[in-house]
Amino acid sequence: MNVIYGLLAISILVALVFFVLFIFSVKKGQFDDDYTPSVRMLFDDELVKENPKTQNKNSNNQQKQS
Repeated sequence: MNVIYGLLAISILVALVFFVLFIFSVKKGQFDDDYTPSVRMLFDDELVKENPKTQNKNSNNQQKQS
């Protein structure tokens, strides 16, 4: 039973160390993305291709409503 308490204490200590290191790295700017916003405008927007059958149905429905 003492081993379980020891392992539990060690695991909580290790988790706290990782949490503190994570907070420290976030505050230092480790996870900031400076590159992507500057090149985002260079990416082409993806065109949505419709199924020809669906496209014909949509155009027929629009013509009927007009």
